[in-house]
Amino acid sequence: MTDGDWLLRAHGIARRFGAAHALEPTDVELRAGETVALIGPNGAGKSTLLSLLAGALPPSKGTLERRPGLRSGWLPQRPGHYARLTPRENLELFARLHGDGDPSGVATAALERFGLPDSGKTTGALSVGNRQRLSLAIALLGAPELLLLDEPTAALDPQQRDLLWEVALEHTRAGGTLVFATQQHEEISHAERVIELREGKVVT
Repeated sequence: MTDGDWLLRAHGIARRFGAAHALEPTDVELRAGETVALIGPNGAGKSTLLSLLAGALPPSKGTLERRPGLRSGWLPQRPGHYARLTPRENLELFARLHGDGDPSGVATAALERFGLPDSGKTTGALSVGNRQRLSLAIALLGAPELLLLDEPTAALDPQQRDLLWEVALEHTRAGGTLVFATQQHEEISHAERVIELREGKVVT
């Protein structure tokens, strides 16, 4: 790969919450078309690092450099949608925020692609699997080049995990970059590169 293949560069980024160090100064470079797994025990700093890379948290120290015009999608551990809205209403809302052409058409396509109900039932009444698929559908709006997933299959059964990974890996086969945090050892095989964190520090 050439230097022009980079999407995002983190230079010594760190994050503190009060006196607690959630992430020590860390360097990360993400490149086009690669798949990266973040591994480590609970509290290792995986979610904090992903939140910083997604721009959801500002670093307490260091700098984050994004390629101009980079489109990214993020699936956090906590639901990124509104429980009182239906799946369609959520998708239309986020499609408008992304500036996707026809929000209604985008929502219809996403509902069909992810097998989500369009019955008028609110998102809060959906199963865990359906809520997670909705979160992934929202993360993929706007055709992101970089997709960040924070333990996306933690609460799913094996069949639901397979369905989620099928969609996530479609993103990589189309040339997108995927970064995911996981504690499932079998999921590490999806990655070309592994970053291990322990106690807020990168160890590999």
